[in-house]
Amino acid sequence: MLQIQQRLIDFLAPHAGNKTVTDVRIGLGYTAVRIDGGQVGVAWTPKAASACCTHFQGAGNLAGTPAREVLALLANEKSALPRAIGLATANALLAALTQPTTKEEIISTLHITPADRVAMVGYFAPVIADLRKTGCRLDIVELNSNHGDTLAPDQGKEALAQCTVAIITGTTLINGTCDEVLADVGTPRAAVLLGPSSPLCAEAFTGTKITHVAGSRVREADAVLRVISEGGGTQLMKRYLDFETLIVHREI
Repeated sequence: MLQIQQRLIDFLAPHAGNKTVTDVRIGLGYTAVRIDGGQVGVAWTPKAASACCTHFQGAGNLAGTPAREVLALLANEKSALPRAIGLATANALLAALTQPTTKEEIISTLHITPADRVAMVGYFAPVIADLRKTGCRLDIVELNSNHGDTLAPDQGKEALAQCTVAIITGTTLINGTCDEVLADVGTPRAAVLLGPSSPLCAEAFTGTKITHVAGSRVREADAVLRVISEGGGTQLMKRYLDFETLIVHREI
């Protein structure tokens, strides 16, 4: 079972109520879901794995479906694309809830020093530049070896176990590795789930090693839907998003 994904579903299902999904955009970079309250949530679109030109068998039937049913796709254990659709739905539902977030830039609030060892899961280029300025030891665990000086997941286990700060991409919820990554994390003073896909939901992470969730809330829905439909990603969407940080009280 995908534990964090299931915790998200369990928390949000009652909030879904009678809401329905009104629009779904599965773009090349991101997926977006709009619910009938007008809220939009986004999630990274995984690389296509289909052997034919149809990538999602439910295409054409999602609009008008109860949000609770589309949210349940987040727990799909066989394919990443349904999980992306489910996570975007979760983020749309979360956008309708009041969350105790701040808009402070997450890296600066961690007060990283040369004494820190930072393990980053996923390649966040702008964040990497800022981290290198602190003088910390930085280990980057990344599936795509084209990024250069990175560690493969198997090589990154030691870095995760020994780090004082962990920065983990929210796309681990989509590729199905979040539980595994958290199991490899040792006892860092801070562990951040980072990126526009990351769900701003403390209830899903309380009792885990995650201390902060740095995600996004869609501010201009129509603009985000347009950018996603036309193949855009974070750099083109960010002017229409609010980036927020949620503190999770760790109880482990």
